[in-house]
Amino acid sequence: MEYYLVKWKGWPDSTNTWEPLQNLKCPLLLQQFSNDKHNYLSQVNKGKAITPKDNNKTLKPAIAEYIVKKAKQRIALQRWQDELNRRKNHKGMILVENTVDLEGPPSDFYYINEYKPAPGISLVNEATFGCSCTDCFFEKCCPAEAGVLLAYNKNQQIKIPPGTPIYECNSRCQCGPDCPNRIVQKGTQYSLCIFRTSNGRGWGVKTLVKIKRMSFVMEYVGEVITSEEAERRGQLYDNKGITYLFDLDYESDEFTVDAARYGNVSHFVNHSCDPNLQVFNVFIDNLDTRLPRIALFSTRTINAGEELTFDYQMKGYGDLSSDSVDHSPAKKRVRTVCKCGAVTCRGYLN
Repeated sequence: MEYYLVKWKGWPDSTNTWEPLQNLKCPLLLQQFSNDKHNYLSQVNKGKAITPKDNNKTLKPAIAEYIVKKAKQRIALQRWQDELNRRKNHKGMILVENTVDLEGPPSDFYYINEYKPAPGISLVNEATFGCSCTDCFFEKCCPAEAGVLLAYNKNQQIKIPPGTPIYECNSRCQCGPDCPNRIVQKGTQYSLCIFRTSNGRGWGVKTLVKIKRMSFVMEYVGEVITSEEAERRGQLYDNKGITYLFDLDYESDEFTVDAARYGNVSHFVNHSCDPNLQVFNVFIDNLDTRLPRIALFSTRTINAGEELTFDYQMKGYGDLSSDSVDHSPAKKRVRTVCKCGAVTCRGYLN
């Protein structure tokens, strides 16, 4: 007869018991147990057929250890997923998935929904004036006051070229929440999944639903720091082979966004030299041109299950030649090898 060693929820390991299959009313856990066992044997055998001798009367200690670690990881990732969904303030849900290895939630990452200013940096998040339009499509609205075109069409798709700033209606405007010029401020509308990549790129993000071309997907948020501080942190990050610094250089290069410790889903979006997301600078309540918000829009239709990527050297401008952009303010840095796999891959992230 087959027996299973059961850890009872809420009870210490000392109360574990061996139970026959007919005593277990947990089909999902049993299926996960079987899947984890099969996955471990597949990894050990490296694709070879699993023979009956692999299913011995007793589980080998290494298999048992793997199954326990996988179960603990599953619980930890579920708790992290719940925490992310408690903290986020947008419509889209966040899922977490790791079918690749035993990596659990990041230990030093804190989810935020908007910029977190470092000590000494002030973010003015209240506009001083707004529009009085009854229909922002046809009247002189906030973009016109700023000397630029309205960024969106009636399908909520962006219609301006990269490098052109977006001026959305703000808290002082008399138009309501359904105004067609309020897109980025409503946050991510799509359900996304943070998943473990299988080719050594760590975590990534994929969409769970189809995203139409030229649609707003997410903001890039993090800690706002000075460029001098970014220079110092950049050296540390390069030595670890990670890149989370994004220069706010729309009109000046005083500030940088660092999403290493504080960020949202965008923290986990990987680089690609042929990305499906494009960067735009956005101004809503804070009209300080030194501190634009960073919005990521789809460049094409993105199908459900497809990974989301953006070019880490992209600055919201059309020109992506190697001498015109620099993702980080620091020069003479350790170069990080790119693993994006694109036909047009430049070879390095920085």
